[in-house]
Amino acid sequence: MQQYSSLPEQNSQKDAPPKDLIKIQQLCAELWLERSLNQLQSRINDCLLSACTAVIQPRSPEAEICQTVVNELDNALKTSRVAIALFQPQETVKICYVSLAPSLGSQSELVEVMPKKGKKLQLRLQEVIELKVLQQLENQKPPQAWQITNDGGVIGWLMIATASLETDSEPLTASQMQLRSQLMARSAKLCAAALAQIRQIQSWQQQSQQFSSFNQELERTNQLKNQFLANTSHEIRTPLSSIIGFTHLLLAQGYDPNRERHQEYLKIIQSSGKHLLALINDILDLSKIEANQLEVQWENINVPELCRNVLALVKEKAANKGLKLCLELDPQIATLVADPLRLKQMLLNLLFNALKFTSTGAVGLQVVSKGRFAHFTVWDTGIGISKEDQAQLFQPYFQIANAVTSRTEGTGLGLAVTHKLAEIHGGCVEVESEVDRGSRFTIVLPLKLGEVGEVGEAREVEETKLFSYSLPVTPSYSVKILLVENDLPNGELMHTHLSKLGYQVSWVQNAVEMWAALTQLEPAVILMDINFPDGNGLNLVQQLRQNQQYCKIPIIAQTAMAMKGDRETCLAAGVNDYISKPIDLPLLTSLVAKYSQLPAGGEKQGEQGEKITTDN
Repeated sequence: MQQYSSLPEQNSQKDAPPKDLIKIQQLCAELWLERSLNQLQSRINDCLLSACTAVIQPRSPEAEICQTVVNELDNALKTSRVAIALFQPQETVKICYVSLAPSLGSQSELVEVMPKKGKKLQLRLQEVIELKVLQQLENQKPPQAWQITNDGGVIGWLMIATASLETDSEPLTASQMQLRSQLMARSAKLCAAALAQIRQIQSWQQQSQQFSSFNQELERTNQLKNQFLANTSHEIRTPLSSIIGFTHLLLAQGYDPNRERHQEYLKIIQSSGKHLLALINDILDLSKIEANQLEVQWENINVPELCRNVLALVKEKAANKGLKLCLELDPQIATLVADPLRLKQMLLNLLFNALKFTSTGAVGLQVVSKGRFAHFTVWDTGIGISKEDQAQLFQPYFQIANAVTSRTEGTGLGLAVTHKLAEIHGGCVEVESEVDRGSRFTIVLPLKLGEVGEVGEAREVEETKLFSYSLPVTPSYSVKILLVENDLPNGELMHTHLSKLGYQVSWVQNAVEMWAALTQLEPAVILMDINFPDGNGLNLVQQLRQNQQYCKIPIIAQTAMAMKGDRETCLAAGVNDYISKPIDLPLLTSLVAKYSQLPAGGEKQGEQGEKITTDN
């Protein structure tokens, strides 16, 4: 029987071509490379996820990424230490992250890198590296450093030790050593991409926080707006109810009140109208102040006289609540440089607040001098203010719940306006209060403001002087006035008032009627409204100024345009003066007297109170 020996087969295996084994080793090395990169990418993804979700992190996301890269590479390379050096301020480069090699047990241990034709470099934390040394390490074969780039710029380097460390781990195979540079280069790109993603995540988080903060502020503003609208609606409807109700009562058929009751109703209507005007003024004042458009008239004020006048305005309200009203004046303060209208406004805001929150006891005004400042203190024995509420007192629209009246009064603008007006005067508002022990609000104002008192040539000064313009109640001669006003109530008001003073008032309601009236009379003054259904009053003023026959007639604009710049707009169009609605009748009287010093002259006077209309 023939026998076969297996020995030749064994010899044939030993003599197998080495290239097959090399291919296997190369394949294993490539698998090692991809596995190491996949493991690194997985760990980086964990860091990115943590950066997105973790509320509190032990260290910054950038530090977590960098430390993860050096640790994972250390695990893959087994016997080599890895480090990351980053650019620092002043263009220096410093080692910021070093792998935690198990055999060394600490980041403080040293591992040397030997640049060719250079000195030994120690891979340890905070070690400063020269740029030329890094360039040498990059250019070595094989390289020892790889750039970490971001948007085309270098932010750092990924580095590896030249010498292997003594560990129990198996060393890399020759094939793996050949792929080590590729592993480091691709890891540097992964690190750079991860750092870019971290920056993007942080940007999104910052935008998200800003958006969240914006939403919270928007919600708060919306709540304040709704509260403001609700309070304003209440404040408007209350006096309107009185105005409409008592007017209806007076107009009702068969109702004939005696003279005293008739006067009482009219006073209520007038008081309610003034309340509406004060409400509107508060809103406009705050808007002007916030837009830095509020103009201030500086005057030398008689302090005792102003304080007595202010208390006279709140005397009735205090009496109705059974409260004592007190005034204490420092004899050393006789005068003060300030805007009298705004100072009255500030004191009235504080006094009305004190009366609103006080049910028993007293409310007072104390004025004392302290150095170069005057202290106007409004005090009360009311419910007081908590520390929490005091912190928000001067915020617009903020209101304190009022147990005294069982409802919230006002719009929440008074203290905000007062605070801002005091600042405009170079002063401030201070508050002292305890719950159930009353409050003290102090307006601190400088006694003198340097040269600001010479700003008396401002337009407000001129307007204020008109109030004291001296004129007889009835003109000494009949003067024609042309009133151009399309609003019936306002037209009736001015027509009646000026007619009672002895003027001959011709009232027209539109542009067509105005031109027709001018062909029949030569008025001494034209009172011009600005808004008409069939045209613009300012255009009419310009046409009059361009007409040789009418160009010299004084024109007074009387309009509801009362915002910043409206007066200047009217003057620029060619009017001689300006008065805003609601019409202040004493001011209207003064203006008409000022511009009708001479009779229009020439034509025959018509009947007093004539109203001109046309068929057009």
